[in-house]
Amino acid sequence: MAIAPRMEMRQGQGLVMTPQLQQAIKLLQFSNFELCEYVEQELERNPILERIEDSDSADDTPSDETTASDTAEISELAINADAGDPNADAALDASYEDMNSDADMAAVEAYGATTDWSKAGEGQSYDGLEGIENSLSIDITLHDHLTAQAALAIADPAQKLITAYLIDYVDDAGYLRADMDEVATNLGASADEVEAVVQILQTFDPTGVCARNVEECLSAQLAEKDRLDPAMKTMLANLDLLAKRDLRRLCEICEVDGEDIAQMISEIRALTPKPGACFGSSEGNAIIPDVFVREAPNGMWVVELNSDTLPRVLVNNSYCEMVARNAKTDDEKSYISTCQNEASWLIKSLDQRAKTILKVAKEIVRQQDGFLTYGVSHIRPSVLKDVATAIEMHESTVSRVTSNKYISTPRGVFELKYFFTTAIASAYGGDAHSSESVRFVIKQLIDEEENLAPLSDDAIVEILHETGVDIARRTVAKYREAMRIPSSVQRRRAGLMSFG
Repeated sequence: MAIAPRMEMRQGQGLVMTPQLQQAIKLLQFSNFELCEYVEQELERNPILERIEDSDSADDTPSDETTASDTAEISELAINADAGDPNADAALDASYEDMNSDADMAAVEAYGATTDWSKAGEGQSYDGLEGIENSLSIDITLHDHLTAQAALAIADPAQKLITAYLIDYVDDAGYLRADMDEVATNLGASADEVEAVVQILQTFDPTGVCARNVEECLSAQLAEKDRLDPAMKTMLANLDLLAKRDLRRLCEICEVDGEDIAQMISEIRALTPKPGACFGSSEGNAIIPDVFVREAPNGMWVVELNSDTLPRVLVNNSYCEMVARNAKTDDEKSYISTCQNEASWLIKSLDQRAKTILKVAKEIVRQQDGFLTYGVSHIRPSVLKDVATAIEMHESTVSRVTSNKYISTPRGVFELKYFFTTAIASAYGGDAHSSESVRFVIKQLIDEEENLAPLSDDAIVEILHETGVDIARRTVAKYREAMRIPSSVQRRRAGLMSFG
């Protein structure tokens, strides 16, 4: 058979994402800041699209103008643990429901295979975002650095939530600017539980971070150098005298001579009073909640959208018809039609985004009502699948909805992602266990083992199974490696070396 170029026609099936579906997916994962920026760009690009300046102007708009559905109609839903609101479970529009079908969700995961790569040469990625070369110089903020360490060091779900809450109070200098009693009251935790988390945070890198004052910051750095003796502690407790250079008084209080005082001062000067200064400063944007949760007089929880942060736009059909009548060429008519369709779809997508966020937030509140009522000790292990199954959506859709979205509760403002933890089945059919709590138990078992007789992964599996945790040996090994704990063989070898 000769090898030669030829043309063939073949028929086949494939998964294709429409531009409208791509836009809906982007809007879902946008934060409110990103959403407003995106809408501003659309307002500049699309002459048919107009902004509603305030609520009063909406009453003056002509009846032939198409606006986004009033979010007040979906802004308030009462959460009852026994019965749901039927209005919250209304069927989605057909175009948006398609995004949650198995076929189209497979198309979502295959996003890169069905998109235009021609923009890559213009410094943009295939989906219109900035190229990777434009993100290489992004500075890691102190908040991100602490959050990454907390993911490995904190296992208990309650401590994890307290940690995330406290990290938000760490300033750019690295100091924890929070009232511990107020934090304990807001989260429904004891003062000892909050203090225990603070002690863990103060062991994070860089040394001295999360200190509540200069004395704690410098003490942590000196303790790391094994130089925090009683005399140094006394000097740190009297830094005001050091600022006044009252060296004679310092010598009397610390019970040392002038030479020792000079050496101690030299050591203090070598420390870093602002341990967080070496990281990139965090952006000054304040966190604006997407959803509000409040308790109703009847004891139920009410979920409301923060409609003030949502962009309000409309399609000016009057202007569109006037321009369409004056259009002469086919290109002009096609342009007007395209602008009208895109504007209508944008409004529809914005409305559906608001409904989806509210629906997901309602289910999270329903599952975590124990936390809202009693505090962090009643956090339930929950995963994306639990919420997705309850509201009949795909897990990836729930993941996009909860990214960069915040909920304001009577106990504080939290990212929706905070309430998701991996669940591990119970060995005896009881409630599931969160992966963080299982990691904590594994670490506790290893910390309490004998140096010359360390527990193997199989032994840990048996102990956990006896306590009602159904877990595989490879999962124990994965958690152990994630916590940077050596194997039982390596731990036994280290124990023999220390014993010898």
